[in-house]
Amino acid sequence: MKLSPREADGYFAKPDPNRAGLLIYGSDAMRVSLKRQQVLKALLGKGAEEEMRLTRLDASELRGDPAALLDAVKAVGFFPGARAVHVEGAADTTVPALTAALEDWQPGDAAIITTAGQLRASSKLRKLFEGHDNAYATALYDDPPSRMEVERMLAAAGLRDVGRDAMEALTALAQDVGPGDFAQLVEKLALFTFDADGPATAEDVQAIAPRSTEAGIDDLIAVVAEARTDQIGPVLRRLQSQGTTPTTLCIMATRHFRTLYSAASDPGGPAAGVGRLRPPVFGKRRDQIVRQAQAWGADRLEAALTLLTETDLSLRSAGQTAPPMAVMERALIRLAMMNARRR
Repeated sequence: MKLSPREADGYFAKPDPNRAGLLIYGSDAMRVSLKRQQVLKALLGKGAEEEMRLTRLDASELRGDPAALLDAVKAVGFFPGARAVHVEGAADTTVPALTAALEDWQPGDAAIITTAGQLRASSKLRKLFEGHDNAYATALYDDPPSRMEVERMLAAAGLRDVGRDAMEALTALAQDVGPGDFAQLVEKLALFTFDADGPATAEDVQAIAPRSTEAGIDDLIAVVAEARTDQIGPVLRRLQSQGTTPTTLCIMATRHFRTLYSAASDPGGPAAGVGRLRPPVFGKRRDQIVRQAQAWGADRLEAALTLLTETDLSLRSAGQTAPPMAVMERALIRLAMMNARRR
């Protein structure tokens, strides 16, 4: 039988021990692995590995010994409790072994939890599980986790007291990082706030969020936007020594000033404009963008974007003779001076 994504979320949390098997497949191996871990933990409880109630078989093993799966499904363990056999990396070549095990499955046998990569609709493996009346098949897509899924992950990590801003920050981060990185981030947040008196905050999330490779560029752009002209040279030299190119700096600066312009030109004011940004921003970064947008104003930001566009064209021009980094530094100083004259 086929499980829809919504039905699958509920089944992963509370799998039916009377079902013969489950096929989880998808193009993202990490997503498949995380869901497999979730369903096995819910099905077997704690200590399954130590009590030998979980058997792992690689699909390649079944090609040489198809009977190994049926033997593992029928094996009687030394410890009481539910049992499962995990078949990893399944493909159409493992269908004969899986077919025999599913046909011979009886209540009390080990559940057959099978994982695979992306499968076509014509896949024999998919058809086996989707057409079986006592087994399920579900596909995992490369969609970011929903808010409900984020809440489940937080609860599993022991994080039940999470502030509204922190939840919004986590939901936004889930859109940008991979499933494995996000799972690690949740675990890190649980440790970071272990002894906290109140709920987890957006500042807590920001403190443990992965620093992007653009962090140094962000520092430079903040220096420019806040008219700290004397700091431009030292920060720029450091970025240049790290291999940052003038074109990258120009692109990132343009992106930031477009964000400021969007906030400053909002009819409800910069604060309302920042609230409409997607992906949303929180904590100190939100306050920083509001402050910068207020200081610049829409007209001055429009002029700044014009300057950055001209600089970008100059950097990409075949006839450019001046050193590219010098051209970019001159543009950044001019930007900073535009705001400095207003103060």
